[in-house]
Amino acid sequence: MNLLILNAEEVTASMDVKDVIEADKEAMALYSKGESNIPLRSNLDVKEAEGQALFMPGLVEGAKALGAKIISVYPKNPAKGLPAVPATMVVMDTETGLVKGIMDGTELTRMRTGGLAGAATDVLAKKDAKTFVLIGTGGQAKSQLESVLAVRSIETAYIFNRKQEKAAAFVASVEKDMAAYGAKLVPVSDLGPVIPEADIITAVTTATEPVFDGTKVKAGCHINGIGAYTPEMIELPPEIVARADKIYVDTIDGVLNEAGDMIKPMKDGLVKEEKIANELGQVLLGELPGRENDDEITLFKSTGSAVFDVVVGEKICRFAEEKGIGTTVEM
Repeated sequence: MNLLILNAEEVTASMDVKDVIEADKEAMALYSKGESNIPLRSNLDVKEAEGQALFMPGLVEGAKALGAKIISVYPKNPAKGLPAVPATMVVMDTETGLVKGIMDGTELTRMRTGGLAGAATDVLAKKDAKTFVLIGTGGQAKSQLESVLAVRSIETAYIFNRKQEKAAAFVASVEKDMAAYGAKLVPVSDLGPVIPEADIITAVTTATEPVFDGTKVKAGCHINGIGAYTPEMIELPPEIVARADKIYVDTIDGVLNEAGDMIKPMKDGLVKEEKIANELGQVLLGELPGRENDDEITLFKSTGSAVFDVVVGEKICRFAEEKGIGTTVEM
């Protein structure tokens, strides 16, 4: 038995952004068809170390994808020079049940999460979208930026952080890698002037209150809500949830139970569940319409799921083997 091991850099090199976007589309469609088995995440408290171990398994037979992502939350790790939230993806062979790949789970998560926004933008945003606003410059921001640039011919991308120097530092760190897309990257610390210009907005933050003014969003805009993934976290303004002509989610179960962005507007009576309970996978399957005109405001909300980890993880293994990337160990 051969076991493929991929570090973060090798995971990145294995698969380009457009392939990740297509893998996420496949995962969403198969999930919406009911062709996946995604059990609830297991969470073990490691009391002596004040840590937690989380296990996210999944099976997607249509994609021949089986595996589990293991995430540890150890707040004391940074004092030891270790990451506080390390993650590892284990990929298994659906025919034999043998483990065939182990890879950096943090980089996998960044890639598949960026791919989700790219997939939603590709399906829902106006074809001639030119102006993009990215809200947030954390660990997920680079993949979120590239995923949108990969599917639309963006002329100007505004990168927002409340601190101008952080926005500028992020732009400087990614400018070379994004140069091929031809977009002008502009760091900003004030969203007021740029939100009304935006054809596409992506929010990827850890905020607990709205990060932009929903009344300033223009007709025809597409919005990706990526960062808020617990009931307490909110980054999308409730008025844009109410204003949106169409709302689609990555998984209904995840969003209705975990996304504060949607839970609070429902509790406050601004929207009904039936407006939110629509999966992007249903659009991909032709069961629901996507954008129907250039004036519609469309919104995509994601909380993530192991279905994306196992499908993208499986494909990373395949691409890496084809490219001769990684270290193969005989077991």
